[in-house]
Parts: sequence; C-alpha cells; structure tokens
Amino acid sequence: MPETAILWDFLSFAIRWLHVITAIAWIGSSFYFIALDLGLQKAPGMPKGAHGEEWQVHGGGFYHIQKYLVAPERMPEHLTWFKWESYATWLSGAALLMVTYWAGANLYLIEPGKADLAIWQAIAISGGSLAVGWLIYDGLCKSPLGQRPTVLMLLLFAALVAMGWAYDQVFTGRAALLHLGAFTATIMTANVFLIIMPNQRIVVADLKAGRAPDPKYGKIAKLRSTHNNYLTLPVIFLMLSNHYPLAFASEWNWLIAALIFLMGVTIRHFFNSMHARQGYRWWTWAVTAMLFIGVMWLASIGVKQDSYEESMARPLTPVEARFAAADGFDDAANAVIGRCSMCHAREPVWDGIRVAPKGVLLETPADIARAAHQVYLQAGLTDAMPPANITHMGDDERAQIRRWFREVGMRGVAGL
Repeated sequence: MPETAILWDFLSFAIRWLHVITAIAWIGSSFYFIALDLGLQKAPGMPKGAHGEEWQVHGGGFYHIQKYLVAPERMPEHLTWFKWESYATWLSGAALLMVTYWAGANLYLIEPGKADLAIWQAIAISGGSLAVGWLIYDGLCKSPLGQRPTVLMLLLFAALVAMGWAYDQVFTGRAALLHLGAFTATIMTANVFLIIMPNQRIVVADLKAGRAPDPKYGKIAKLRSTHNNYLTLPVIFLMLSNHYPLAFASEWNWLIAALIFLMGVTIRHFFNSMHARQGYRWWTWAVTAMLFIGVMWLASIGVKQDSYEESMARPLTPVEARFAAADGFDDAANAVIGRCSMCHAREPVWDGIRVAPKGVLLETPADIARAAHQVYLQAGLTDAMPPANITHMGDDERAQIRRWFREVGMRGVAGL
C-alpha cells in the first residue's frame, strides 16, 4: 500500500491537475466571449433586438453568431449556460488551498517572524479574508461608483494592492501571493455565481412568462464580466507564483503583484482593442515591458530569507524536531548538503542560479529538517533532484534519505 505521505502528494497532484484543466476551460471561454462581444458588427436584415453579428470559421465549418443586448423575442429551445468552468476552477482551487496551505500551515502558510499564529488562526485569516474581500468589492459595485467604471477599477486596484501588502504581513511570501490570487479569483467566481447567473435567470424567466426583460440586468452582468476579463492574467501569474522565488520571496512581493495587475490591464487592453477593430495599440507592449523591468528591479533588491544564524536559532516545530532527532539524520543531511546546497543556498554558488530554486534552502541541518518532505520526495523517493543528477548523488545516498524519513513514520508528514 502506498505510504500515507505519498497518498497525500497524489491527492495534491490530482487536485492541481483538475484546477489547471478547469482554469483553462474557464479562461478560454471567457476570452472567447470577450473577443466575440467586441467584434460584433451591425448588418442589414438582423432579427429584431439583435445588437450585432459575427461570422467565424473553425474546424472546417462556418459559424454565424448574433447577440441580443437584452434577449430575443422568444425563448430558444436549446440554451447553453457557461458557469461550471468558473465554479469548478474555484472549487478545485479552494481544495488545493486546503490541502497545501491549510494542512501544511507550519511550512507553507505561517511565518513566525511576521506573525506567530496558531494554525487555526492562520486558517481563519486565510478563509475569512476571501469572504470579506468579496463583500467589500460587491458593496463598491452596488454603490453609485458602479456607474463610474473607471473610478471603480482604480479603487479595485488599490484594494488589491492593500490586500497584497496585508497578506505579506502575516503569511509567508509564497502564501501571500497565492492568497492574493485566491482573493481575486473569489471575486471573479462570485461575480458569476451571485451576479451574472442570477441576472440571466431573471431574463430567462421574463421571456418564459412573456414579459419584456429589463435591460439593467445585462448592463450589470457586463460590468462584472469586464472586471473578470482584466483580472484573469494576473490571477494566472499568482496561481503559478510559487514557482518564482524572485517574486514571492522578495521584500517587495506585494508591489511586484501590483505591477503584475497593471501588466494584465495593458495586455488585455491591446487584445480588447484589436478585437473591437480599433487598431493595434502597440504602445501597450512598451508599457508592459517597462512594468516588467520594474518587477525585475524590485526582485533584485529585496530577496528575503533567513540568514545562516537565524536558521539555526529559529525553533523547529514538533514534527520538524522529530526529523532532526531521527536515526540517520546526520547521514541524510550530509548527503543533501554535499549534493544540493550549492544551489539551495542563501548565496548559491552554481553558475546561473542567483536564488535558491523555489526558495527552498538546504544549507543547514535546520533547513533540511524543515524541508524533510520535499527532500524525501524529490531526492529520496525519486531522482527529480539534483536535475539530471548533475552532482552525482549516489543510490546509497538516496537510500539514506529514505531510511531517515521513514524512521520518523508517516504521521504528521502530510501536515508539513
């Protein structure tokens, strides 16, 4: 029977895969409909109430698409709803948040140097902030500011920057950016679930009852859909930010996230203008490049990590202490330090590597105890690390790592 720790990793594997697949489906349909909406053309002979039409070719066939700003005169027999892509993306993302950051709070969520939180407190902040964020955003949209979309977008941007800073005050850098992505994705999915879909159901109910639908429902849905369109690219970056220690491990990670949001706006503005046949706004790419240079500069001046002395002085959690005291730890630690620390160091000495990959440090015995699960998975159970076995880690050294890790037992490992 597979080890408990490996079963936990496969659970994360499956949920992560599901999350990526559903996100692709959601983003794909979202981008398609935005492009379609912007490309609609007036044409003679369109049905009553039709706002515009679009001819498209794909897969060897032609498609003739018409849009009604409010609704057609009668309810069509076949109506496709686009909602489950969004719901499945958020639900799988929430599950992944729980499996990785809640169950692994000691390693991935809590940073005692920032806020010495109990696990339940960190989880409460994590989940509660997502709900509070939606309530604030929804309140702004329903206020008179909803009639001033540019001002509303600026306020939303300010709120996102503030949340990025706030998350970084209490969570690890990795968790801060991931939670900012979850915060934004919650707003996007709640827009679909609580605003766009209910408004569409009202319109459908009016059609079935023979009433003329109120155009205000379409206008409200369009505002929220536009917000989702401009937030999509930053959310993708934040979903994947755990791969980029230069971003999440920076002292200025919240400012980096702010620039990423602005890059999302400039890139979407280019494509939205193109789809609307308003020309190619090439200047947006120059602005995007400048923003990215700003990201590079911020990352270069502020990578945060424990010093060697701080790592040795910081107390280990009870589970980490069990790994440090287990039989075989010294042999496993020597193997890891000898084969891995040239890259996974506070100042890597391997050519071309400036920051430890994924921010994982393996330079001290305390570092190795804290990263026990990752060391076991990447260098003990598999040969994923070192890459291409470039430092010639031997089979006997990998066996030492396996023996050490299994000495502790599987209980508590999933929570690392």
